[in-house]
Amino acid sequence: MNRLRYEFDHWDDAIHGFRETERKKWYPHNRDVLERVRQVAFDGAIMPYIHVLDLAADGVIKPHVDSTRYCGTTISGISLLSDSVMRLVRTDAQKYQQPVTETVTDAKSADSDAVYGHRRFPEALLENGFYADLLLPRRSLYIMCHTARYNFTHEILSKEHSTFLGTAIPKARRISIICRNDP
Repeated sequence: MNRLRYEFDHWDDAIHGFRETERKKWYPHNRDVLERVRQVAFDGAIMPYIHVLDLAADGVIKPHVDSTRYCGTTISGISLLSDSVMRLVRTDAQKYQQPVTETVTDAKSADSDAVYGHRRFPEALLENGFYADLLLPRRSLYIMCHTARYNFTHEILSKEHSTFLGTAIPKARRISIICRNDP
């Protein structure tokens, strides 16, 4: 990863200040950890390539629902290097159940959700009260499946907004090891 530059343009504009790669082969100790993740988070196999995302201290992951085209019912991640805050915001219960088939190049579509490729970016409105901030301590595992996976956006809050229960959470560089199951 050290040879890669931090990027600020992602194909769907979901991530800024990141480096990423995918790995299929791991050292035996790492394979043991990933096997434990598979046993805890997945009912069956995980995709063979594991996503490694390096988010700079000033990097951000914007609110999004992962495309059903690229992953199935479960997403899990191991958070490394830094504590961070993940925000989940409730979306329309039916809207994200199926893959998006249209591609819109305008900034907004008719239903007020920006669409880039095959991923929707709902407006994360907190007025509806259906949101939760989750503290992801370094070396923790999170698992999003079913309702959390499809009916909530998820994001990693920026350094400026990184608070949990009124306490500032210092956000530094963060690496996440992300496992998914097949769509």
